[in-house]
Amino acid sequence: MLGLICVDVDGTLIGTDNTVREDVWAALADARARGVRLALCSGRPAFGNALAYARRLDPQGWHVFQNGASVVNVATGESLSEALPPDPLAALLARAQETGRLLEVYTDDTYGVTQPGDLARRHAELLGIPYVPRDPEALTGTRVRAQWVVPTAQSEAVQAEPHAGLDLHPAGSPAMPDVMFISVTRAGVSKGSAVTRIAAAYGVPLERVMMVGDGHNDVSAMRVVGYPVAMGNADAEARAAARTHVGHVDAGGLAEAVGLALRL
Repeated sequence: MLGLICVDVDGTLIGTDNTVREDVWAALADARARGVRLALCSGRPAFGNALAYARRLDPQGWHVFQNGASVVNVATGESLSEALPPDPLAALLARAQETGRLLEVYTDDTYGVTQPGDLARRHAELLGIPYVPRDPEALTGTRVRAQWVVPTAQSEAVQAEPHAGLDLHPAGSPAMPDVMFISVTRAGVSKGSAVTRIAAAYGVPLERVMMVGDGHNDVSAMRVVGYPVAMGNADAEARAAARTHVGHVDAGGLAEAVGLALRL
């Protein structure tokens, strides 16, 4: 068996109906009962639905949120957060004001939005939290991540803009197929860097770690583990980075991946 399975959320754990299949939960529970560590590895923040998923996967363990900007132990609340540099963050906020685009700014436990409206409301529903718009300038605590939330047609243009000192992690969700979430972290911060830290904390060699994902923002983690797995609905970049391919998220492909991890 492998020692650690890292699980993306959108398009891997949850499907187009924004729920997790019961056979997937059962497979994950079986792996945990056999001694395999489980870690959520998501672009989502450590609150709302993502926190509930993490606690169900392993209520005593470390999990990756915000594309590696937050590495949180959900039992103790300990955080290994990576702060956004202040000058690049100020530039992002200025660009959001100039363009009228929705930019979200996150701490470990809350976030603010530059443009309240339909996109912000829909995303709050997807995250599983009340829609209460906050001004990013009013946030307290360490600001660890920003995120452009834009129509898919605008995604390439946004990614082509300068983001000095920052890394971009674009991802979609089958529950909001018309939208692209372009997560922004400090340069060098990614799911890959965070998975490396969790594996070290558990004493599991990276060659005995599986990462299951479907999108561009999963590739950094897929490249550092021994068993990268792409879902059947994965994009071309994730498929190219994978060692193994499993079924579509709506067909329970994650349960297939977990079964593979138990046989290795």
